Amino acid sequence: QVQLVESGGGLVQAGGSLRLSCAASGSIFSVNAMGWYRQAPGKQRDLVAAFTRDGSTAYADSVKGRFTISRDNAKNTVFLQMNSLKPEDTAVYYCHADYPYRQYWGQGTQVTVSS
Repeated sequence: QVQLVESGGGLVQAGGSLRLSCAASGSIFSVNAMGWYRQAPGKQRDLVAAFTRDGSTAYADSVKGRFTISRDNAKNTVFLQMNSLKPEDTAVYYCHADYPYRQYWGQGTQVTVSS
């Protein structure tokens, strides 16, 4: 059983920055993929950014050039640096880890961007 704990959400003005953290209770070295999803009210949960086991990364088109995903294997933590935030980035952000045997989700952290 692995727990994912997100932190770093909050309220920020448009154009501002936030850094989200996702700390896993177990090693993230063996994950198939790990990253961030977001869900706005009344909308589906969509991928924001993720990295795969081979080290490659993927980003939603809407965040390319503004968001950066990174990881610290020693601390079992994944980060999402979000710059140039827009009101449309407002959502609950969820950490997700795809291990070989099952998937895990964090509890989510709210990001609100005011115009």
